[in-house]
Amino acid sequence: MNKDQGLKLLETVKIMAIVRGVQERHITEVADALLRGGIPVMEVTLNTEGALSMIKRLREHFGDQMFIGAGTVLDLDDARQAFDAGASYLVTPNTDEAVIEYACKRGLPVFPGAMTPTEIVKAYKAGATAVKIFPGASLGYGYMKELMGPLSHIPMMAVGGVQEDNIRDYMRLGCYGVGVGGSLINLKEIAAGNFDWIRDKAARLVEHSVG
Repeated sequence: MNKDQGLKLLETVKIMAIVRGVQERHITEVADALLRGGIPVMEVTLNTEGALSMIKRLREHFGDQMFIGAGTVLDLDDARQAFDAGASYLVTPNTDEAVIEYACKRGLPVFPGAMTPTEIVKAYKAGATAVKIFPGASLGYGYMKELMGPLSHIPMMAVGGVQEDNIRDYMRLGCYGVGVGGSLINLKEIAAGNFDWIRDKAARLVEHSVG
């Protein structure tokens, strides 16, 4: 899947699944469950054991159906490793202009994390595809709404605290998208082999995001 196809998927579904702490032996089943639930965009965080090999495996198995990226990219070394593993995009928790520049030069969409208006504008001017507002669970919907006033021209993603009962609010606000982690990628259910739980949760998120 090329860059344009991947971004079109994200712009259509507007939900990015954040996969953190999943064991490598479960990763293809998790991806399949997300896909069946209607979420074809996922990032594997680099602080997950085996993340790079998981990204490679996912690209091999789902590369034509899913947009697979690397998350928790902290620096240039992480960015290079993620690119070499086949990540189609990069997501960071911080604003590192060197990482943004690296991604842009290689044609990778990049979603840097930022909190303050200064960081958000800085990240966008550096070349961010969209800016990830983080930590969203602590900042909340009200903070995102305030940002949308003066910074409505900047595409922003809400990451953290997005649930079935508020995802529609973020969509109506005009967010470029949302990132959903632990509430969707439930490690207990995954360990129990209950991948249909992931599928059903994904489907409910997609359903509640519309309208």
